[in-house]
Amino acid sequence: MKPLLLIDIDGPLNPYAALSRRKAPRGYRRHLMRPTGWTAGPPLAVLLNPDHGDELLSLTDRYELVWATTWKDEANEWIAPHLGLPPLPYIDWPDLHGVTGNGTYWKTRYVVDYADGRPFAWVDDEISELDTAWVTAHHPGRALLRRVDPRVGLVRADFDALAGWPGTGSAPGQ
Repeated sequence: MKPLLLIDIDGPLNPYAALSRRKAPRGYRRHLMRPTGWTAGPPLAVLLNPDHGDELLSLTDRYELVWATTWKDEANEWIAPHLGLPPLPYIDWPDLHGVTGNGTYWKTRYVVDYADGRPFAWVDDEISELDTAWVTAHHPGRALLRRVDPRVGLVRADFDALAGWPGTGSAPGQ
């Protein structure tokens, strides 16, 4: 069974922190969207780089791609078509933005639960050293947690790290 590649949208695929710039980062296009819950005011501006779809698809020989985003299934409607991705499974978070008492990101325990012992790589802009330590302590399989800068999104080094990780024998959290 292939490792999972758990993909957050806002930060890694949509470098939302770059929206205040006059010009989108190189390769990105601005899209206006109205996902569920975004009913008031102007549409949500989302930056997407269509090349990221090909980059992610090139990893499907090594990974099973899964959305790990608060967009949940709506990622298949609003994001996937702009990237040329097929519909992907998604983590159906039981509690969005829950509070943790140990300083970890609210998604972390749900990511480990979803992986259910399978090796996984996870790209997100909220991952910290506390999350990596928690995964190492609570996940029996290998895991690669890759924090992505929300000002720039996924970059070549991220895709290279993902492409090189499965099968390397890395310990959890590496």
